[in-house]
Order: sequence, then C-alpha cells, then structure tokens
Amino acid sequence: MLTCREVTLLLSQAQDRRLSTVQGVRLHLHLAICKGCANFGKQMDYLRQACRLFVAESPGNDPAA
Repeated sequence: MLTCREVTLLLSQAQDRRLSTVQGVRLHLHLAICKGCANFGKQMDYLRQACRLFVAESPGNDPAA
C-alpha cells in the first residue's frame, strides 16, 4: 500500500505524465480508502483547471489576434 506522501507525489506526477499501470492501480486503491488524499487530488485538479482558464482568458492571449 502506498503512503499518503507517495500518493501526493504520484498525483503531482500524474498532472505531467502518464503513470504506469501498476502506479495507477495502486494510486486508485489508496484514493478509494483515503479521503484526505482523494480531496487533495480533487484540489489539484481544480487548481490546474483554474490556471488553464486564467491563462486562456488573460488579455493578450487572444488566439484570433
């Protein structure tokens, strides 16, 4: 079983790369039983989406220009 520290590292890495099958399964098993890590993962997803929207809607980022 992964520790919470290992899970936070994998969640961070999963934002930038595809995890191996074994890593993905171990991660999902941990997230299924650990509400703290599951919430951390949701927060990371939310922040990433918010940053993408901010960059996309920032002045000077008009793709038509």
